[in-house]
Amino acid sequence: MSAPLNDVNMEAVAGLAGKIQEQPEVAATQWNASVSWKGGFRSEARIRDFAPIPSDEPGGLGGTDSGPNPVEQLLAALGNCLAVGYAANATAAGIELKDLTIELEGDLDLHTFLGLSQGNAGYESISVRVNIDSDASPEEIQAMHDKVVGTSPVGHTLSRAVPVTIDLA
Repeated sequence: MSAPLNDVNMEAVAGLAGKIQEQPEVAATQWNASVSWKGGFRSEARIRDFAPIPSDEPGGLGGTDSGPNPVEQLLAALGNCLAVGYAANATAAGIELKDLTIELEGDLDLHTFLGLSQGNAGYESISVRVNIDSDASPEEIQAMHDKVVGTSPVGHTLSRAVPVTIDLA
C-alpha cells in the first residue's frame, strides 16, 4: 500500500470538516500548555502527553543556552503552523511537495526587555521566506500560498491584537 500524498491523512481532515459542518460548536476548541521554571532562565513547557519542551536564553542574555528561547519558539510556532497549512492545502489540491522549508526572522530591540527604556518588548517585524519544491505550476503554488497565509491560526494570531489576560494566582 502506498503512502498518502505528502504523508497527509486527508480522510481525518475531511472527517473533522464534515463533523464541524454538521455540528458547528465542535469548531470551538481550547488548547493548553503548562510551563515550569527550572532555575535561572530555564523552563520547560508541557503540552498534552509530549516530552517537555525546554526553554532558555543564550549565554549573552544570561542563560545557559540549553534550549531555544521564547521568541525563537514563537518563530518556530509560526513556521510549524505554516508547514501544516502547506501540507494540507497541497494535498487537498493534489500537489506533491518534494521539499518545503520555511525560514523565519524577527527584529527585536532588547531595550525594553532589559528595562533600559519603555516601549515594545516584542518583535517589531517578522519576515518569512517559504521555499517549495514541487512540479506544480507557479500559479498553483501561488494559489496554495495565498490560501495558507489566509488560514494560518498562528499567522492570524500574530498579525492582529489578541486580548491576553495574565493573572497572578
